[in-house]
Parts: sequence; C-alpha cells; structure tokens
Amino acid sequence: MMSSVKTYAFLFLFTAGRKLFRDFLKCEYSEENILFWLACEELKKESNPEAIEEKARFIYEDYISILSPKEVSLDSKVRETVNQNMVVPTTRTFDEAQLQIYTLMHRDSYPRFVNSPLYRKLAQLSNGDDKPDRPDPTPSASTPTKASS
Repeated sequence: MMSSVKTYAFLFLFTAGRKLFRDFLKCEYSEENILFWLACEELKKESNPEAIEEKARFIYEDYISILSPKEVSLDSKVRETVNQNMVVPTTRTFDEAQLQIYTLMHRDSYPRFVNSPLYRKLAQLSNGDDKPDRPDPTPSASTPTKASS
C-alpha cells in the first residue's frame, strides 16, 4: 500500500484524479485551491516574458488579491513574498504560495477525500488502464512536495 504522501502526489498525475479531487473540493467550497495550483503549473510552462507577466497578474487577481471571491488562504509571510515577487513576475513567482496550498490540501481536504464516494470511484479507475499524464508518480521539481510538520 502506498503511503498517504505518495498516494496524494500520485493523484495529481492523472487528469481523472485531478478532476475527481477538484469535484470533491467544489463540494467542500474550496475548489479555488486546486484551481490556483493548476494555474501555477500552467505558468511554469510559459517562456514568453509578456505572457508570464499577464498570467501572473491573472493568477494574482484571481487567487491572491483580498478582493477576489476565489482568494486562497495564505499566511502573511507567504503573501508578502508573493507581493514582492509581483514587482517582476517570473514562472516561480507563486512557488511558496503553491507549496502552502498544496500542503493545505494534503493535510485538510485529502483525508476527507479518501473517505468519500469520489475516492472510491478513483480507486476503480486506478484498477483500469488509466495512464499518468506525467512520466512518473513523483512530482517534478516544479511541483511542491515538501510537507512540513
């Protein structure tokens, strides 16, 4: 049996797994967390400086701004780091915030998810021929994996 951390990371490798987890988060009124995480992953794929700045501003306005209805819950230190990074946005502008939200989902939402009917559906899919969207079940260097105690 996989450990909880490996299973959680593995969930993010499959489109179907991310969709089911997103559906679960939507039911819990915390869908913004995975939407933010996915937006950060898309930003990391960008290489055009103008597009990076545009996407970073979109992410900031949608998920970081205190005026956003989809604001993610960040501590003040991480929020300040993001604000400083936004002076000159890069593909790594939201790394600390993304890690904090990834960890929040792992510790808060994921335990409830594994006890849900949606998780049972995912378990059925994993017994089939579903293939990962990424080459291996360990998150890439761009995917937060650090779990602080």
